[in-house]
Amino acid sequence: MLKLPQTSTDRRHFVIVGVLTLVTTVVLGFFMLAILPIKAQKSVQAEPIAWLFQVHIWLIAFLFSLVVVFMLYSLVVFRRRKNDDSEGEHFEGNTALEIIWTVVPLVLVVIFSFIGIQTLNGATSGGDEVQVKATGFQWSWKFDYPNGVTSAEMVLPVGKPALISLESQDVIHSFWVAEWGPKQDLVPGMTTTLHITPDTEGEFKLRCAELCGLSHWSMLATVRVVPEAEYTAWMDQKLAEQNVQTASR
Repeated sequence: MLKLPQTSTDRRHFVIVGVLTLVTTVVLGFFMLAILPIKAQKSVQAEPIAWLFQVHIWLIAFLFSLVVVFMLYSLVVFRRRKNDDSEGEHFEGNTALEIIWTVVPLVLVVIFSFIGIQTLNGATSGGDEVQVKATGFQWSWKFDYPNGVTSAEMVLPVGKPALISLESQDVIHSFWVAEWGPKQDLVPGMTTTLHITPDTEGEFKLRCAELCGLSHWSMLATVRVVPEAEYTAWMDQKLAEQNVQTASR
């Protein structure tokens, strides 16, 4: 049976492995966060998503370090020495350890499932929302507002919930503003939705996050988040422009 540390030598090995695991976790965690930077959160929905992402990064770093450090340490320290033909100690398992590495992952999965459900509910809650229909097609975007305004850019008032209805005219696309956090697919033949509350003014880039053909890389659109007064003025201007175009036909 696999034994837990009993002698001072055994305990020393476990302490060394523990310290190496901790150091490797810290180095690997910061390295992954450096090469996978989290965009500044610019929506209410982005904050819990970014937090979950960071927690997963650190958990992945710890589990990877625990397995790899333990394996490499065992390979180096407990390797067969030259001219050593003795039999290794036989063991079949350890009930306590088997219970631990079964129960702990189960508890973690349940906890993250609960947090994920809460985050999803927060990201999809409705209310008094600005409504926009975003249509994706190879390889561009179009935005329609309920009052008949159509635009090549999406403009939203800051701090106000928005319901974005998503439709595709051809293949599967994916609506993604990195600073907002959530992504949502556009599926031909059906309407999907995305609830978002932008909480920071600025100009952002909408990208298609689903490989959709030859010019997928160029499927971009401008998204502007502005004060409500500026949003109202923009909407009035677009309506006036469209009325002029309609009258001139």
